[in-house]
Order: sequence, then structure tokens, then C-alpha cells
Amino acid sequence: MFTYNAAAPMSAPLISKATTLQPERTERLAVFIDGANLYAASRTLGFDVDYKNLLAHFRKQAYLIRAYYYTALLETEEYSPLRPLVDWLGYNGYSVVTKPAKEFTDATGRRRVKGSVDIEMAVDVFDLAPHLDHVVIFSGDGDLRRLVEAVQRRGVRVTVISSIRTQPAMIADELRRQADAFIDLSELAEHITRRQVEPRQRPTGSMGSSSPKLAAVRATPAEPFRETPDLPE
Repeated sequence: MFTYNAAAPMSAPLISKATTLQPERTERLAVFIDGANLYAASRTLGFDVDYKNLLAHFRKQAYLIRAYYYTALLETEEYSPLRPLVDWLGYNGYSVVTKPAKEFTDATGRRRVKGSVDIEMAVDVFDLAPHLDHVVIFSGDGDLRRLVEAVQRRGVRVTVISSIRTQPAMIADELRRQADAFIDLSELAEHITRRQVEPRQRPTGSMGSSSPKLAAVRATPAEPFRETPDLPE
């Protein structure tokens, strides 16, 4: 089972109940990721998530039963910038859950996209809870507090991962209080960030662009959006 160092420095009263993960592989664990929420938090903190590294990190910590990734997709667009990521995740160890996003224009005439995945996540967490010892949720949505409470009543520990190191904080206070443990996303960055190696040479063609032969193809998508979507309230 994950064990946590509950002692926090007196100078940092807002730091989570727990920040240190110590592995015991017999613990049954499942990870539930709100894709838009994780993307927004990581970009605000200044790094890109490597989903291959994220999966490997939790497999080292415990016996990983399942890793879910939730996102909303615009069905009105012929091509979605999320599609390559969704396809890659589905072939590389994630259970991907999608739903249609809603597009609308706000009072200022700005195009908005809205798509909450809370219900889909709640159903999966609750269904899988009897087979788990520990649930890890990547989200800061306060609407998930009741879900966390219900899962805890079944004897399952719940860790929530989001951030209080952004302005404003990206996690609702009621969700952070309800969780058995809260880990700031910034503390996981070194384990789940894309690691890039500097190329030895970067010759350019006559037009100044990099040689196609040296253009690295991303094995793990790090940027699921070309434009940051509006997160659901």
C-alpha cells in the first residue's frame, strides 16, 4: 500500500497531506485522468505530460489494475487535434473514454467548448472500487467530492492529484479536504515529464527548416491540444 509522510514543514501549511509515495506492489491501484484538467494544470505549471512515463511511474508504485483517460471531442470537426493522442493512449495501456463536446458562443462572441467528463469518471470509479485498494484521480473538480466520499466508505483510499501552486489553485478546496491524500502535480513533474535529448547536429536546408530526416517523431504525444480549450466550470 502507498504510505505517506504526513509531516509537513510549518512554513508550508498549504502543502498536501502527503507528498511521498513509497511502493508496495501488492496494492491494487487504478488511475483516473480528466484529460482537459491535467493538460491545463501541467501547462500552467510549465511542463508537458509524457503519458508513457506516467503509466510507468504508477506501475512501479503498485499493481496497476487500470488507467483511464477521459476527454470530450468535438464531433462537428472533421479533424480533432485530440485524435492522435486518444488513438495513441488506446494502443498503449490506457482505457480511453470519450464523449461529445458542446460548442457555443458566449456573450462576447467568443467560441467556447464545454464537455464535462465527471459522470463518466464517477461510474467507472464506483464500478471498479470493489476490486481496488487505492484510487488515484487526476482532477481538481469539486463536483467529485461526493464520489470520493462514497468510494472511501467502501474502504478504498483516494489520492487526488492537481495543483495549489497555480494562481488561482486548480483544485477545489472541498475535494482536497475530502481526499485521503493530495499530491501537487508539480511534485510528480520529474517522473511524468517528457525527457528530450539534445540532438548532436541540426543542419538546415536552403529554406532554413530542419532536415526532414532529423525531424524526430514523437513516440508519446505530449501536447493533446493545439489550442487550449475552455475547461468546464
